[in-house]
Amino acid sequence: MPSTLTLIPPILAIGIALWKHEVILALMVSLFSSELLLLHGNAFTAFSQVFERIVEVFSDAQNTRILIFSLLIGGLIALVRDSGGVSAFVLWLEQKGWADSARKSSWLCIIVSIALFIESTMSIFTSAMVSIGLFDKYKMSRARLAYFIDSTCPPVKTLIPLNAWGALLLGLLAPFALPSSAETLIRSIPLNFYSWITLAFVAYTATSGRVYGPMNESEMSVSAQEGNIVAATLKRFFICPMLTLVIGMAGFMWVTGDGNILKGNSSKAILWAVTLAILMAYILLRSHRIKRLAELIAVTFKGMSDLLPMVTLVLLAMALGASLKELGTATVITSIVGDFLPIWLVAPMVFLSGCIISFATGTSWGTFAIMMPIAMPFAFKFNIPPEFILAAVIGGGVFGDHCSGISDTAILSSLASGCNHYEHVQTQLPYALVAAGLSLLCYMIAGIMFL
Repeated sequence: MPSTLTLIPPILAIGIALWKHEVILALMVSLFSSELLLLHGNAFTAFSQVFERIVEVFSDAQNTRILIFSLLIGGLIALVRDSGGVSAFVLWLEQKGWADSARKSSWLCIIVSIALFIESTMSIFTSAMVSIGLFDKYKMSRARLAYFIDSTCPPVKTLIPLNAWGALLLGLLAPFALPSSAETLIRSIPLNFYSWITLAFVAYTATSGRVYGPMNESEMSVSAQEGNIVAATLKRFFICPMLTLVIGMAGFMWVTGDGNILKGNSSKAILWAVTLAILMAYILLRSHRIKRLAELIAVTFKGMSDLLPMVTLVLLAMALGASLKELGTATVITSIVGDFLPIWLVAPMVFLSGCIISFATGTSWGTFAIMMPIAMPFAFKFNIPPEFILAAVIGGGVFGDHCSGISDTAILSSLASGCNHYEHVQTQLPYALVAAGLSLLCYMIAGIMFL
C-alpha cells in the first residue's frame, strides 16, 4: 500500500466537513476509510472494526474519565440554570452599580460572559438577558451587543478551560505522548493570540465606545427611545457550585500531582471536581427545598443528554486518532510538510487551516477534532513546543466558531440579542478578519524568533 494513501482519511474528514457541515459524519467516514486501509480493502471487516476501535477507547481509564466528565458537566449546567442561580449572580452585579452608564453596561455584559465560562449557551443568553435593556437605554445597537457576546464567550472558554471545551481538548490531547496534557493546555493559553486579540478589540470597544465599518452604520439607526430593564429574579445556587468546581479542580490537581498542580492527573481532577460540584448543588437545592431528589436527578440526566452529541464527537475523535496513529498518517504528513515548509511557518499554516475549516463548517470543536491528529505530530517531528501548535489549532477553531454565518454560537448570539443574523455576521466579520490577520502575523514572528 503506497504511503500516500494514508492521507485519504484526513482528506475525507476535512472534505466532508466542508461539504456537508456534518463533523460527526466526517469523522465516521474518515474512521471507516482508515480501518479499510489497515485491513487492505476488506470492507466487511473494516465495518465491524470501526465499532471495535470505538470500544477500545474505553480501555484507557483517562479517556473514560474525560467522557464521563463531559456528560456530568451537562448535568451541572442544568442544575445551575434551573435553580435560578444565574439570575441571582446577574442581579448581584447590577446591585453593585456596574450598570449606570454605557461604558459600565458594556463591561457588565463582558464580565457576565467571562464569569459564566463554564458553558457557552448559558453565558450567551444570560449576558443578553441582563444587557438588552441597558443597551437600549444607552442607545447602543443590538449588533454591538451581539458582537460583545459572540466575541467574548468562545475565546474565554479556551482561555479558562475549566469547562466542556477543556474536557474536549484534553481528550484530543490524550493519544499523544505528552508529559502532562493539562500542563500543555495551560501553557498554550498565553500563545492563543487570536483569542487574546479578539478580547482586546472587545475591551477597546467597550472602553472607548467607538465602532467601525458596518457596525457604525447599525449604530446610526438605533432608536432614541429608552428600553425597559427587566430585573432578574432573586435566586441563589450559582456561586457555590462554581467555586466548588474551580477550587476542586485546582485542589485535586495539586493532590494528584503530589503538591505540583501542573503535574496533576487532569482527567481524575476534572471528574472528581465536577462530581463534587453536582453534590454541592444537590445539597443546596435540597436544603432550601427547591426540588425533590427525584426531580434533581431528572434535571441532571436531562443536562447530560444535552451534551451527548459533544461526547459522541470526542469519542469518535479519540477513535480516529488511534486509528490514524496505527496507519502512520502523521508520519507521512510530517515528512511531506518537512520537505516543503520551513519550521517557522508550521504554526501559522496550522492556524490558517483551522480558520478556513472552522469558518466553512461553523464549528470549533469539529475543527479541533479534525486538526489535532494532523497538527500535533508536527511538534514532535520538528521539535516545536506542543503548546505552540495547540494554541494555533485552538485559535483557528475559535475564529469560525464566532463569526461564521452557520455557527451555532453566532446564531444564538443573534437570537439572544434580538439582532438580525445577517447584520450580526456582517458587522462582526471585519473585526474577526483583522484579529485573524494580526494573529497570523504573531505566529510568524514567534516562529522566526523562537524556532
